[in-house]
Amino acid sequence: MSDTSRTPDTRTPAQIEADIKRRRETLAETLDEIGVRVHPKTIVGDAKAKVVANVDHTLGRAYVGVHRVVGDVKGRLVTEEGAPRLERIVPVALVVVGVVGLLAVGSRRRKR
Repeated sequence: MSDTSRTPDTRTPAQIEADIKRRRETLAETLDEIGVRVHPKTIVGDAKAKVVANVDHTLGRAYVGVHRVVGDVKGRLVTEEGAPRLERIVPVALVVVGVVGLLAVGSRRRKR
């Protein structure tokens, strides 16, 4: 059985040689590109870039979160005019002083 689905090649030998030359050049470019992509320095550089991008993204999100919390706390401790709300600041200050005092007493006991 012969394969009759193929059409005969009507190109000239010069056209075939030119086609082979083009395909070799394309293949050489592709191999060069693959060589660059799999080179250890390229892989390390790409990995570093991904890590830096992820760290930048994480730090940006953390900054926005902290900024939001600080704004919320400030809004609770200061009036819209900017005056301190002593009825809220004093209890917070007392809690902070108490926690610091407990930490100081606890660290003295551990040193003995």
